[in-house]
Amino acid sequence: MLESAGITAGADTLVALDIDGTLLGHDGTLSAGVRDAVAALRDSGTHVVLSTGRGTPAVLPVAAQLGLTHGWAVCSNGAVTLRLDPELDGGYEFVEVVTFDPGPAVRMLLAEDPDVLVAVEDLGRGFKVSAPFPVGELGDPVEVVTLDELLAAPVARVTLRAPGRPSEDFIALVERAGMHGVTYAVGWTAWLDITPDGVSKASALERVRGWAGVELARTVAAGDGMNDREMLQWAGVGVAMGNADPGTVALADAVTTTVHDDGVVAVLRAVLR
Repeated sequence: MLESAGITAGADTLVALDIDGTLLGHDGTLSAGVRDAVAALRDSGTHVVLSTGRGTPAVLPVAAQLGLTHGWAVCSNGAVTLRLDPELDGGYEFVEVVTFDPGPAVRMLLAEDPDVLVAVEDLGRGFKVSAPFPVGELGDPVEVVTLDELLAAPVARVTLRAPGRPSEDFIALVERAGMHGVTYAVGWTAWLDITPDGVSKASALERVRGWAGVELARTVAAGDGMNDREMLQWAGVGVAMGNADPGTVALADAVTTTVHDDGVVAVLRAVLR
């Protein structure tokens, strides 16, 4: 697919990569093959952009492992965009942050299911939560606060979680609540991310593409989840991982093998050919 599209490595190409389930296995491991392929693409001058639902503190260590010290990273499902530069304080700066009032959507969902855990991103620092999440899911630091404090100010993203329940529960919850005025994505488990209306990985990547001076036809994106669907449709070539859900696969231009088989390496090598 990439060959027929004429997309090759270089400064006139942008490759957007989801992290969890695409670059990293579900156990959080990064294979040597993925690391080497990303390094080769980076060294070719191609714009390699991490595009993830992770918050800033959880993105920066992955960028460091991959040697991505310059360029951009799309975080929080498109609500937060970073510019990476080792000369900046901490190696990055926020170039775009889109926020919204989380109160109406969260209170609507809690009215349907008051046992759901709630977290809001404390920009650049970590998360504030209504109660502890399963260990390791959000990253540190995490601060437990009251719901009123949680919803007191505009935020870039809200995460709701119901440990031990299937994702279908949250799909039904959203349908019952009838949420409006926000963008949301349901994860593999009972995990729901809410971002400002109209915000997605694709909306942020479109601005990054403009800053990088890359034509839309020369963009590639790879991902595996519901929050990657707009990104895969946006890209010149959108590639779904073999472990992606059927709905995501259906929207992609091509499908590679699973994250366990380093499926993204084949995508990166095709650009590097």
